[in-house]
Amino acid sequence: MAKTTSPPVGSQAPAYPMTRKCPYQMPVGYEELRERGPLTKVRLYDGREIWLVLGNEVGRALFPDSRLSSNVLHPGFPFLAPRIAAQTQQRAAPPLVGVDDPEHARQRRMVIPGFGIRRIAALRPEIERIADGLVDEMLDRGSPAELLSQYALPLPSAVICALLGVPYEDRGYFDERSRHVLSSSGEGAAEQARKAFTEILGYLYELVAKKEKQPGDGLIDELITHQLEEGKVDRDELAMICSLLLVSGHETTSNMIALGTVTLLEHPEQLALLRQDDRLLPGAVEELMRFTSIGDVLMRVAAEDIEIAGQTIRAGDGVAMSTMLMNRDPHAWENPDTFDVTRSAGRHVAFGYGIHQCIGQNLARAEMEIAFRTLFRRIPGLRVPVRSEELPLNAPYVLQGVAELPVEW
Repeated sequence: MAKTTSPPVGSQAPAYPMTRKCPYQMPVGYEELRERGPLTKVRLYDGREIWLVLGNEVGRALFPDSRLSSNVLHPGFPFLAPRIAAQTQQRAAPPLVGVDDPEHARQRRMVIPGFGIRRIAALRPEIERIADGLVDEMLDRGSPAELLSQYALPLPSAVICALLGVPYEDRGYFDERSRHVLSSSGEGAAEQARKAFTEILGYLYELVAKKEKQPGDGLIDELITHQLEEGKVDRDELAMICSLLLVSGHETTSNMIALGTVTLLEHPEQLALLRQDDRLLPGAVEELMRFTSIGDVLMRVAAEDIEIAGQTIRAGDGVAMSTMLMNRDPHAWENPDTFDVTRSAGRHVAFGYGIHQCIGQNLARAEMEIAFRTLFRRIPGLRVPVRSEELPLNAPYVLQGVAELPVEW
């Protein structure tokens, strides 16, 4: 995460977020925050003090609490960086993730059947075919390779296109633009992100129009038939929902595949356990989600006063939910900073918790299981030629991960 300045003299609220040196370790300063208890005050880039949720139990109580709002258009909603605030001011609230019930519940009911367990199970052979094909291409090119662009990104990108019914040949169009939407940094970042999102939205608006005339068999086609044509949603909202599913549906998983690969290679004894017993892999995916927590910070604003953990969150207060700190809570896990594929990590909140829990979690789990199984089976001598601390990291504030992942074998 980006470096922040020190808090002013006399301030009791440390600056937030902190710097991350190693891609899978807690950022510098998190250990100090963790000692402050399950709920504490921190200061944002603009000097505003907000609440930071660190404890797993407190977090699991607050996530589903209807008194905490996800509405990004609420006047008191906090933002981690000026770029994110500027993006939000330039467009409507993002569906699903940036709205509250009943609007959120209505939108979620529209898309949740497309990510059900049975549907994802039926998609597994296609995911396996794509993964094997990408490894074939890597092996044909030979060592060294860049794993993010050649495997970790194209795998979930191709899968979400197949699920939604987006033409595979258009996949490259989204990959670059999605990165700008989620991870642009530096001068002009807000405008770059806005332009990328507008282009994705425009493409999907046109795709919906084409599918109305020539239906296919993807989730977008189902939404057209059962939602758009029945008047339950208009074209603008449908295109927005599809944009969110497309962007989040492959960026999050691609970061987890890359970061998970680094983590496993940096813990050879844990990787050896997976090689010995493939049945450990589903649990290892949960542990990787707990240990890395790529979507570390989820923002909320209090709509009413909330009494919790001996503190009072006042109406209008900003609240940052740190999934990394909740997932490294020593009261929830023994030795939480140790990566252990045999651990029972089921209480992690890497997918969120409550009504806003990630819709695509079943798909993400399947993709990660297949990605790791295929990669380490097909390329047993895989290694990263540099130390993890030397890997370039993503731009700050959104998804934790590596911007590049050189590998050889």
